[in-house]
Amino acid sequence: MPKMLGKDSTCSIARTLEALGDAWTVLIIREALVAGSTRFQEFRDALGIAPNILSCRLEPLVERGIFERQVYREPGERSRYQYVLTEEGRGLNVVIAALADWGRAYRPQTDGTSPRFQAVDDGTVTELAFITRSGERLAPGKLVARRTKDA
Repeated sequence: MPKMLGKDSTCSIARTLEALGDAWTVLIIREALVAGSTRFQEFRDALGIAPNILSCRLEPLVERGIFERQVYREPGERSRYQYVLTEEGRGLNVVIAALADWGRAYRPQTDGTSPRFQAVDDGTVTELAFITRSGERLAPGKLVARRTKDA
């Protein structure tokens, strides 16, 4: 039986957190999105994560459809797996971008780094925003969130 978060585990935020798990998992997804990492060793090197922890985090991401495990083989080497983001996994770019924006704004560091998202076609830098249907941009402080049914 899957782990349930709290009383209202039907909430989309709780469902997302159940899929993501913990901070290591989010950092693995960040590395896949931002650095293009796909191989176990790339994740280990970038994150400094112990191999057993990395294995324990990658497996559920594959089971939940966020990564797809694919076999590859370097010449003269044994077959290994790489972990490629699925469409569902690539859809987490907005979550990673929101975390990066928040960290830049509220936890800045002079020596820190942050991912910036760009359009694939022409490299145009993008940003997250709340936009009304009429095209008006609203600051996060001008919003209120209400529970609604999923469409």
